[in-house]
Amino acid sequence: MFRTTNCYLNRILIISTNPEFACQICLVKALSELFFNIKSSCSTRSCSSSALQTIPDSLPKPISNPLYNFLSPTHNPNNIVNLICSSLKQGSSHFSLLQNDIKGILTHMGAHEISRVLLRCQSDYTSALTFFNWVKNELGIRPTVQNYCIIVHILVWSRMFTQAMKLLSEAIKVVKDVSHKEDIYHSLVVCTDDCNWNPVVFHLLIKAYVKLGMIQEAMRAFRRMVEAGFVPSVIVCNCLMNGLLKSNHVGQCWDVYELMGQLGIHGNEYTFNILTHVLCRDGNLNKVNEFLEKMEEEGFIPNLVTYNTLINSYCKKGRLKDGFYLYKIMYRRGVIPDLISYTSLMKGLCKEGSVKEAHQLFHQMVHRGLNPDIVSYNTLIFGYCREGQMQESRSLLHEMIGNGVCPDNFTCRVIVEGYDRNDRPFAARSLLIRISEDGYVPNMNTYNELIGSLCKGNHVREALLLKDEMLQKNMRPSLITYKALISCFCRISRTLEAESLVEEMVASGILPDTAICRALINGYCKQRDIGKAEATLKFFGKEFQCFDNESYNSLIKIFCEDGNVAKLMELQDRLLKVGFVPNSQTCKYVIHGLQKSRGLEKHKLCM
Repeated sequence: MFRTTNCYLNRILIISTNPEFACQICLVKALSELFFNIKSSCSTRSCSSSALQTIPDSLPKPISNPLYNFLSPTHNPNNIVNLICSSLKQGSSHFSLLQNDIKGILTHMGAHEISRVLLRCQSDYTSALTFFNWVKNELGIRPTVQNYCIIVHILVWSRMFTQAMKLLSEAIKVVKDVSHKEDIYHSLVVCTDDCNWNPVVFHLLIKAYVKLGMIQEAMRAFRRMVEAGFVPSVIVCNCLMNGLLKSNHVGQCWDVYELMGQLGIHGNEYTFNILTHVLCRDGNLNKVNEFLEKMEEEGFIPNLVTYNTLINSYCKKGRLKDGFYLYKIMYRRGVIPDLISYTSLMKGLCKEGSVKEAHQLFHQMVHRGLNPDIVSYNTLIFGYCREGQMQESRSLLHEMIGNGVCPDNFTCRVIVEGYDRNDRPFAARSLLIRISEDGYVPNMNTYNELIGSLCKGNHVREALLLKDEMLQKNMRPSLITYKALISCFCRISRTLEAESLVEEMVASGILPDTAICRALINGYCKQRDIGKAEATLKFFGKEFQCFDNESYNSLIKIFCEDGNVAKLMELQDRLLKVGFVPNSQTCKYVIHGLQKSRGLEKHKLCM
């Protein structure tokens, strides 16, 4: 041990007396090695003097090396916190200059040092935030949960709630992605020993959990907050209940409401509107009157949102009588129905097939000074189209355009479908031309609906004209467009044109699907072009990995009907090599083919 110590002393003497080596860092490094050599030797001797060694529960914090004090302030790792805090107080420009001076000791910046700097900047949230973002973004150090909790406390104490919310959300994501064992709520509580803090921080935590869709975590934080004696605000309770409602945890909404009552938290109109949605969601509409009475007892009169929520729910469930009862109650309570109220009732009537009554309600709405919107018109147009009353739908369409309400894609799709059910695609086409003159531009879905309707009636020429019109308007035909046209061509035995469309769609980057494969195979089989059908089936299997059993069986069926068993078996062998596997339907066709072949042989023998 003494020999080793002498070696270090000789080395220090050489460094200190030789100008070539006389630098602070070299000298301190040598002194440091000597210090730790003596310390470790003493430690070894003390351990060897006892048969039992005490193993600490956890590793202690590293002891700062006292020899660092021989260095200049900007090279002394022990001084890093002081330097940063002093620089932050002098402003951002001074802090920027310091960063270059302390590059050599930045490796000593750990979670403990980050926390110390933040705690010393509590009175100046701007400096704390500047430092925190510098550590995270410039140094690339991932702050710990404790670091996040300290900066959040500082921001909340300074009433910088938006920034605090942002960093809380970041902390939650860090815990979720890296360490599920970390408990943010607990860390926030622990940090209150050293930080100025405001209970609002726990409100923000619940809101952050809800915003990130972590509803059960929000519920646990809420319960822990209540158990710790904190009284949450009605705003936080509403936020939590709204999150529970959206995630379909309606039962827990009532748990929160019950806790509110126990804690003396009075709900507001938002509380009761949320609970109204809860009532509608769980289907317990029989409790509505009781709930409305309770609202009034607590001093809240149901507002327009409350009534509209209930009316819409009643109408969706087919309880129109109850919906109209509330509609009448609204007037008695001085709450004037709006477009949403009327439209909900109109939808309910149309759903039951009472379109004329819905139209009467529509006129009543107009007489009371409400201007119908696109939803109101679409509700009636849809109702008439479903009943096959296309003339009324057309009249309403012209009326809405005349009133300055432009039809949307839903309007046009419904009308096209209505004319399609009446087998009148040309009427739908002429109507679209008419409203296009008024500024409406049909979208891809509308064109596809109309092309499909024309193709169902085998009006392929008119359908192709629509496809050309799409291209002129810079609309790229979709798989649905090609599928309708190819199926129509194959059905009317024009397979060559169907083939050219397949080539066109593949060239444009759209891959054909099983429906197109079936259409082609059925078209070839209908024309008895067996060779083309087999080649196409192989092509789809190799090029597009499309192994459609229905297409395969359509080809097998042709051979079976001819009773040519030898060719049938050869075909199966060829297709098996490509990847087509027989199924139960194939077996049925083969058995039928064998029976037919046997019948033909008997017939020949009889002759």
